[in-house]
Amino acid sequence: MARIGILGVGAVGARLARQLVSTDDDDVVLRDERRNRVELVANSLGDRASIDRGSLDDPLDVDVVVLAGPARTQTQVAEQFVRRGIHVVSTSDDLTDVRALLALDQQARERNVHVVIGAGFAPGLTCVLAAHAAKKFEQVDEVHVAKSGTGGPSCARQHHRALGRGAVDWRDGSWDARPGGSGRELCWFPDPIGPQDCYRAELPDALVLVPAFPGVRRVTSRVSATRRDRLTARLPMLWPTDPEGGPGAVRVEVRGRSNGRGSVLVYGAMDRPAVAAGAVAAVASRFIVNGSLRRFGAAGLAESVDSLAFLAELARRGVRAAVFEGEAGA
Repeated sequence: MARIGILGVGAVGARLARQLVSTDDDDVVLRDERRNRVELVANSLGDRASIDRGSLDDPLDVDVVVLAGPARTQTQVAEQFVRRGIHVVSTSDDLTDVRALLALDQQARERNVHVVIGAGFAPGLTCVLAAHAAKKFEQVDEVHVAKSGTGGPSCARQHHRALGRGAVDWRDGSWDARPGGSGRELCWFPDPIGPQDCYRAELPDALVLVPAFPGVRRVTSRVSATRRDRLTARLPMLWPTDPEGGPGAVRVEVRGRSNGRGSVLVYGAMDRPAVAAGAVAAVASRFIVNGSLRRFGAAGLAESVDSLAFLAELARRGVRAAVFEGEAGA
């Protein structure tokens, strides 16, 4: 049994806390500036949940701290906990956040601390799927990620901002900046999501995937969007969002060499993004507690975990992946 701190109890943080209390019998310590929200979540979890009234970066007596709050607030908090020797799991999908968290690698290594970056739906589950697909190849040449759906209001606002900002792809050994909202591609997700038009956006997936696949030539990421999404991406988000997020899906396409021939493998998953993200963060926390991560330092899940063991644990919690069995280019 471990003691795990959760900073932020929105859609993802609340699901994460439920996973840890019900599936793992862990004790959770909750922090959130919204007093009514944190009390509501704590009361729903029973005796294994407690509330800490400190500010986000105050010391906390826990084995692992999970940063499940809004993006662009996590880097400074993460650094404070790394300095104290506390392992950190971040659910942020903000490019600026992810880039800054990766910069903590040396500091974390010096303290024998794990910093797991992008432990959500995408990046997160997508990283594990990419790592699992890579086992089928002698050399991975390309990884292409697409996602649809959001995990709650904060996630929806982040995706709205990302669509209006420049994308960062990896191409032939260097970073390639592209306009957000460009590069329309019809991506097929598991049913019932089905085919969706997806576009470039300011997504961090390539930052955590490139280090995991030496020699990879291309890494891209896209997000599904409607015409309204694209037209209003550079404006404030004006319409209300589902407090728990609706159904969503992810798709990971890996291209490489297998038995001396070019080959393509596509994995996908369908779930409520907040539910899947909470499960991924919970499993990442348990892997830290159990000593199952491959190395200390700051890295994404593709670098950090055994994909088969991670996916098996996710499946036990109800989050399952599927293999695309259609025709390429269909």
